[in-house]
Amino acid sequence: MIESGLTRRAQQLARQGFPFVSATVVRAAAPTSVQPGSAALVHADGKIEGFVGGVCAEHSVRLYALQAIESGEPLLLRILPDGPGGGDPTAPAEIERDQGSVTVRNPCLSGGAIEIFLEPALPPPRVLAVGTSPIVGALAALAPPLGLEVVAVAPDGSEPAVGALALVVAAHGHDEVPVLAAALQAGVPYVGLVASRIRGAAVLEELRAGGVEEKLIAQVETPAGIDIGARSAGEIALSILARIVEVRRSGRAPASLSVAATALDPICGMTVVVAPETPSLEHDGATVYFCCEGCRRAFGERLAAEQAP
Repeated sequence: MIESGLTRRAQQLARQGFPFVSATVVRAAAPTSVQPGSAALVHADGKIEGFVGGVCAEHSVRLYALQAIESGEPLLLRILPDGPGGGDPTAPAEIERDQGSVTVRNPCLSGGAIEIFLEPALPPPRVLAVGTSPIVGALAALAPPLGLEVVAVAPDGSEPAVGALALVVAAHGHDEVPVLAAALQAGVPYVGLVASRIRGAAVLEELRAGGVEEKLIAQVETPAGIDIGARSAGEIALSILARIVEVRRSGRAPASLSVAATALDPICGMTVVVAPETPSLEHDGATVYFCCEGCRRAFGERLAAEQAP
């Protein structure tokens, strides 16, 4: 069971809107340094709070936890001390991947097998809203049950839009161009303008006059939302949110985190996440990364032996 300190820390991270993964050991075969119920939190930068295994196990946990953050899907990670290709550092570390689970070979383990459940906790996708109309109020009221967060932003386009799922502009003629241009340049998946067809066409012309590329302008949906014959503010908000849900589930939603850079330890063959604290050394103009200081030392000794007369 996750200890109270980690529980409070997880609640704090959730309140602050930081993505993380709860990692819980559900099975540990002797000899291992962990017990079922051991837990940790893995941050989006790879930092681990808590204990779910030694340094070598942490590399596998960190790698697949970051992938879980990116996908948003929970994962059962099985770490075995050996497997197909055991003893060969060039053999793939990943042995098997099935729906919801992955089995990896980690030759650095002292023995035993570990199963760890990785559950990502991600902040809700942001829907940026411009305007003070009843439509924006209805969006804010209807979005939470859909797992979305509506965030009011200024119409001048000064606030960062990177990572947002959608922008909805319902400013009713108050200089919509800057915020629309900023969202398009930032690659926001859905950009909707609440306006009549005549007013919408005029705003698109203003975007063209401002130098916005035609392919980006084509991404603006105006009138915003699915055509359901909406009339009231609530119905218009519903039609817009239906479109946003469609975009989110179509795979066009922004990734919560890019896959971390990885490298192959040339001594043990383990896949490690490249981070500032990852042991490394320079060789032949490239950086070589290792799972631990022991492997880095072994690599240095091997190089010295090869260079000896």
